[in-house]
Amino acid sequence: MSNDLSRLKLFRLAGLAWRRLRHHGPDEAQFWVIAFFLGTAAGAAALLFRLGVGQLEKLLYDAEGHAVLARAAEMPWWLLIAIPATGGLIVGLILHWFTPDGRVRAVADVIEGSALGRGRVEMREGLASALASMITLGSGGSAGREGPVVHLAAVISTRVADRIRANGVTGRDLLGCAVAAAVSASFNAPIAGAIFAMEVVLRHYALHAFAPIAIASIMGTLVNRLAFGDVAEFTLPVRNMVAFYWEIPAYLILGLVCGLVAVALMRAVFWSEDAASALQARTHAPRWLRPAVAGAMVGALAIFAPHVIGIGYEVTTMALTGRIGLTEAILIALAKTLAVAITLGGRMGGGVFSPALVVGSLTGLAFGLIATGLIPAYSGSATTYALAGMGAVAAAVLGAPVSTTLIVFELTGDWQTAIAVMAAVSTASALASRFVKRSFFLTQLARRDVRIAQGPQEYLLQLVSVSTAMRKPGAGGAPDEAALAALLEEGRSIGVDSRLKPALRLFERSGASHLAVTQRNAEGRVQVVGSLSHVDALKAFNQALAATAAEEHS
Repeated sequence: MSNDLSRLKLFRLAGLAWRRLRHHGPDEAQFWVIAFFLGTAAGAAALLFRLGVGQLEKLLYDAEGHAVLARAAEMPWWLLIAIPATGGLIVGLILHWFTPDGRVRAVADVIEGSALGRGRVEMREGLASALASMITLGSGGSAGREGPVVHLAAVISTRVADRIRANGVTGRDLLGCAVAAAVSASFNAPIAGAIFAMEVVLRHYALHAFAPIAIASIMGTLVNRLAFGDVAEFTLPVRNMVAFYWEIPAYLILGLVCGLVAVALMRAVFWSEDAASALQARTHAPRWLRPAVAGAMVGALAIFAPHVIGIGYEVTTMALTGRIGLTEAILIALAKTLAVAITLGGRMGGGVFSPALVVGSLTGLAFGLIATGLIPAYSGSATTYALAGMGAVAAAVLGAPVSTTLIVFELTGDWQTAIAVMAAVSTASALASRFVKRSFFLTQLARRDVRIAQGPQEYLLQLVSVSTAMRKPGAGGAPDEAALAALLEEGRSIGVDSRLKPALRLFERSGASHLAVTQRNAEGRVQVVGSLSHVDALKAFNQALAATAAEEHS
């Protein structure tokens, strides 16, 4: 009897704890427990995604461990085209059925969800995108697995955030935990995973978020190591000491070259997307056909350059071990850039990080072969330049110099070339940021008119609603009905669902001190539901800025 009572008390306490968690949000200790399980779940999702891609590669190319290159080089040309084209067709149908715009969700959408969506992302579209990206990569699409994995982890965190009714701050912290675990599980890089989540997704280093993000990142890494062991993704044949005084200027120059290469890679993707959209609109082709055409084009390119098929880790390993010559490295880098542009511009799915590693390693190797050939007496190995180039292009593309540098170290296990990699990464990032909105992802968002690169002073104007700052008719300080009617007639009005950004523009353009706030009624007629003063709008904006600053420095 006493045992039954004890169990009953435990169940009641558990129920009370769950209700408190849902209604009041997690305190610090509870949040660490949530981060533990969320990190495990996100790491498991990343692992399953990786295994799924591997199984598709085995089924379609008879390739083990992403070793698609050797099999692709032996395949008949028609099959090399048919496999990615069929994969693209399936991807197109999935996106057509499950997304409103036929677009794959990836890292840019996670950044948008963090800044503007209270730490939430689209769940249905996110799951469809993960499946589409898995098919893209498994069937030979030239992209990376990291972007889809990051968004898949964000879908999991969104589910948890909705379940516990998390506010915006907690939702963003949960998102950071999930992203950190996914990145660390994908790369076996716990330090870089945690920094990536804060540098790229949350875009701040708030102290309160560090502990749970670190816990989640560790759990993601443990999931990876239980499956694959504690091994580096890439293994360098020898560890080369850099002749610092002579070679550091060369690595700074390599960074400038890599910055230009990164800009070329990003602009190739954007140009391809614009060209494909224009062609689709002109021919009135169904949107589900677009990925199939892109897959066929990638397959056709692979007839002449099989190196472009798949994620590309084989090519990266070949570059880091010096098994590619100068001319071949340049040609493969150009072919890979074209294949990535076709894959992503054709909306097949996948990420951009792995392609940046491939192109960067090839760029660094080519530069290193030239540099070491010119001054062999004062040069290290060309493979060290390949390592630095890999980090430099990836850092410039992601807009994440710190986490990318750490990822390169953790991928290779080679810490001796730290200064060389940092030199190349710094100059590449500084140069590339002059030509794009700081990163590939932020430029993607800017192309959708989502302005996050400029910081909270810009994107908060798109977040705060007019309805939160308006005053209802009759409230103190609000204009009377006659004045509101006059404002409406003069065109000095704004919809109740609008944001502060167009409201402040209207204040500036009209010189008015108040705007009529309108809404359409059931009959479709416009009616005044309140007023917005310039002072109240600025006050709401200032409060949002203060709240963001408090979160970032907490």
